Amino acid sequence: MFEKGDHAPEFSLPDQDGREVSLTSLLNQGPLLLYFYPADFTPGCTRQACMIAELQSDIQRSRLMVAGISPQAPSVHQRFRAQYKLPYTLLSDETKEVIRMYGADGPLGFGVRRVSYLLDRARIVRDVVRADFRISRHTQFVRYSIAVAESLR
Repeated sequence: MFEKGDHAPEFSLPDQDGREVSLTSLLNQGPLLLYFYPADFTPGCTRQACMIAELQSDIQRSRLMVAGISPQAPSVHQRFRAQYKLPYTLLSDETKEVIRMYGADGPLGFGVRRVSYLLDRARIVRDVVRADFRISRHTQFVRYSIAVAESLR
């Protein structure tokens, strides 16, 4: 798992439409809130995804990019995104390679931990929050990320 000040490694994963998206391409647009979550359509993950969507006007105003990563297929992400009107990218890591690389793999390799990273354009981890069950901590982290995003451009 990465800590504040670490350099985030490059990756490329398919998005909800099956297009390959790299970390660099996301960061070319500005600082990034990169969050890992267990599964689409589960109560906690749906709550977290919708919370981020509710803050979309503030996210856009701060020019913060958002991308979520979980192990579901792009087609599942596409349905999840459409059903809940999620305005941000969802990336599919079916092999959990990036999930493991970013320290979000669950205990003994089962499941996915709920981890959020704030990355600047140079791929430096500016902050991180780990809270598997306390979605309110992720809500606070999103608000914090919005507040500092402008200084990271």
